[in-house]
Amino acid sequence: MQRSPDLPEPDADARAHSALVVDAVVRAVRQAGGFLPFDRYMQIALYAPGLGYYVAGARKFGAAGDFVTAPELTPLFGATLARQVAEILAATDAREIVEFGAGSGRLAADVLGALAATGALPTRYRIVEVSPELAQRQRDTLARHDAALASRVEWLAAPPERIDGVVVMNEVVDAVPPSLVARRDGAWRERGVVLRDDGTLALADRPLADADLRALAQARFPDGDYASELNPAAEALVEDVGRRLVGGAMLVLDYGFPRHEYYHPQRDGGTLMAHRRHRAHGDPLSWPGLTDLTAHVDFTAVAEAGERAGLTVAGFASQAGFLLGLGVLDRLAAMGPPSSPAYLRAASAVQTLTSPAEMGELFKVLALARSDGIAWPGFALADMTHRL
Repeated sequence: MQRSPDLPEPDADARAHSALVVDAVVRAVRQAGGFLPFDRYMQIALYAPGLGYYVAGARKFGAAGDFVTAPELTPLFGATLARQVAEILAATDAREIVEFGAGSGRLAADVLGALAATGALPTRYRIVEVSPELAQRQRDTLARHDAALASRVEWLAAPPERIDGVVVMNEVVDAVPPSLVARRDGAWRERGVVLRDDGTLALADRPLADADLRALAQARFPDGDYASELNPAAEALVEDVGRRLVGGAMLVLDYGFPRHEYYHPQRDGGTLMAHRRHRAHGDPLSWPGLTDLTAHVDFTAVAEAGERAGLTVAGFASQAGFLLGLGVLDRLAAMGPPSSPAYLRAASAVQTLTSPAEMGELFKVLALARSDGIAWPGFALADMTHRL
């Protein structure tokens, strides 16, 4: 297992935890006959009970963690998103919000606060969270923000059978483990994890036996030698949740591309990245359990999954276009004098959220609707649905 030289060395407790994760992977490789497909490795590294990155206790979000999400940058993100959420709620009977993978709970707190300020609170806010540690952190965040609003929130370990309102998936789909597939010299290969003779982990390829994965790759990859991710599990998640959505709409916010950009001939090698202590690198075997692993989202595939569930693509935009359409600059202006510290902090965050050089263009927003008659101010300035 290689180490990225520029990453800080974990402390003794963190190293011991990672060693337990490695042991779990080693057992899984042996049980799989010596080759563990990459998606199964990533499932263990991120989600193994008590061990995985997202279910163990290491700090993940914010300056002291491994990465910063949009809600962590500024409350203006959630407050601005709340305007679109309110429009969707108005078109439903149950007026509920279901957020998947709520991170630190900051987005829920900011959305609820903004909806309360306009008299548009949902009847309930449900968070689907697989990590008990993160669920507790979310409870703490909401309680600090507003105890009365926190009482409207409930936590679920699995999606509810029926949803009538708004589904929010903010930086969720990128964390669904993908399969790594390549075509080399006309032969299809699958990437996975094996054991070296000394017992350490390594990446290796074997012939691709899964006919469904091969069919997806044949349909999506450009001609010639090529390697990238395929994520039928992420597509299945969106389709499953879409079928549960009886009214309202789903908002998918994440980084990624429409298919023709995702599988561009020059993007040979895919988009898989590892993140630790605000450093991105390409070694997914570095410190398992301490490192986040993600792949960009094929938004065309997500849109197709929603359509298979009977939903309609209501809009697709860059994060910058979506937030500007919802009036984020007006909210910024309301922060006070442009010379005030609060305004300057908020302006810096909004710049990060909307700049093409930062999060503004790489991050996208896709809306999949069940209900008719929803107003979509988030797509008023720039709707890129035709690019899907």
